[in-house]
Order: sequence, then structure tokens, then C-alpha cells
Amino acid sequence: MKATIFEIKRFAVHDGDGIRTTVFFKGCPLKCVWCHNPEGIFMKPALAYYAHKCIGCGECANICLQNAHKMEENGHIFKRERCIGCGVCESVCLGEALTLYGKETSVEELLPMLLEDKEFYDNSGGGVTLSGGECLMQADFCAALLKALKENGVHTAVDTCGFVSRKAFEKVIPYTDVFLYDVKAIDPAVHKRCTGVENGLILDNLRYLDSLGKRIEIRIPFVPGWNDLEIGAIAAFVKTLRNVTGVRVLKYHNYARSKYEALDMENTLPDVLPTEEEIAAAEALFGDLIKK
Repeated sequence: MKATIFEIKRFAVHDGDGIRTTVFFKGCPLKCVWCHNPEGIFMKPALAYYAHKCIGCGECANICLQNAHKMEENGHIFKRERCIGCGVCESVCLGEALTLYGKETSVEELLPMLLEDKEFYDNSGGGVTLSGGECLMQADFCAALLKALKENGVHTAVDTCGFVSRKAFEKVIPYTDVFLYDVKAIDPAVHKRCTGVENGLILDNLRYLDSLGKRIEIRIPFVPGWNDLEIGAIAAFVKTLRNVTGVRVLKYHNYARSKYEALDMENTLPDVLPTEEEIAAAEALFGDLIKK
């Protein structure tokens, strides 16, 4: 069994409690306007070209059998339409200007690397978090990996947008210690404007996890002009749940602009950033549930 991932982040401290390793899976059913991981939206591997890093060595042009890279008088030309996502050029790029987002791996390949930091997990109350994209779009693999981690005594977390089938959740529930659950809006029309889909399935799945007594951490991206007016309704909804262990209000940032450019994707990131006062006011609605 294989899965397509686009990053493994070691010593992560914002993806659950303690020191963690976060595995980022490719593919997401949402198209959030503020997405800071655009490389994770599509399942297919994608090559990013960071032009400002290119040193003009020409190694990519020498090795690419698809002629996707050309060295011309005005510099490096990348013909994306010819790229098949093999990643060979990334391996020879001397300036680290090329990054292939999306590589296949197996549980057998991933597990030893994830266990290397078990001492840090144990001493900090951390573990391994599966994220994305939306990791549960590859639920069978997630279940197998989570099961192997639990068999090795590792704390597990699943970071999810919730827009997946109930069956996908049922596959991972037995092996997941905590769900990091995104709630972006309560009003379905607002949610659709922000993400491209309504949120009935998301809220139903959240209620289901809560009914099972699963530990849940709610994560709310705060984006002025998009979902900032939803925070009160989200707080009211969260208070109807019984097993929420904490809430994080995530301050929107637009650091991912370079990724959109490198992937030739439309940059949808909003320009207006939240203030510290706005974040504090939002957090105040959740009282003691807030986690920093």
C-alpha cells in the first residue's frame, strides 16, 4: 500500500501537544481562499520552480528527458506542460530552486523514520500527526500507519477538515488519540464562499466524533473579511460538544505567496491580515478552552 505525501516536518510544535512529527498528505476536497499549503490541494505530484533560487547551473536541462527545462539567454525556462513529475531534476538542482511536492511512500518506509524521534515524543507528551491537504482522502493508508504507530507506543493525532465520508473516519478512529478538527464557519453559505463547499457533512462528522467520546481540538483559521463574523456562532456550536479538549484560533498569514507563484497557481490569498486585538477578542469567546 502506498500513499502520496508532500512533506514530513520533524520537531513540529503547532500540530498537537508536545514535540511531534507531522506527515502532510496530498489531496484536499476544499479550496480555501486562504490556503497556505497549495501544494497539498491536488493529489498529483507537482514540481515547484522557485525562480529566485535558480543559479543557472543547467543541471535540470541536462537531465530532463521531457525537455521541460531550457537554458536560454534570458535564463531558465520551465515548460510545465511537459513535466511528468518524476522529480529527477529536483535531485540535481544545485540552487534548490526545484521542489517536487508529492512522493509515494509506504508504511514500511515511513515508520522507521517516524520512530527515530520517539524519545522526544515520550519526554514532551508529543507524537505523530497526520495532516494535509486532507489526510483522510487516503484513509486506508492512514489507518495502517496509525495502527503501526500505536503498536509502537506513539501518541497519534489526525488533523482534518472533516469533509470526508463517515467510513473514512471509522477506519482511523480506533488508532487516533486526538482529532485536530478545522471549523471555518457555521453558516453554510459563508463556508461555501470560503472553501467551495457547504459544511453540513463537516459538522455532522464532528458531532459523530463527539458522540463517541473522542478527544477533539477545534482549530479555527481567523481570516478578516471572510469568516471573522462567524466566530460567535462557532463558539456557540463548540459549547454544545462534550469532548472538546481545547480551541486554537489560528491567525491568518499570507506567507505562502511564493508557493502559488512557484506552482503557477492562482494566488487567492486575502490581503488583509488580522490584528492581535481581533485574535484576542475571538479567543475570549472560548474562555478556558483556548490553547496557545
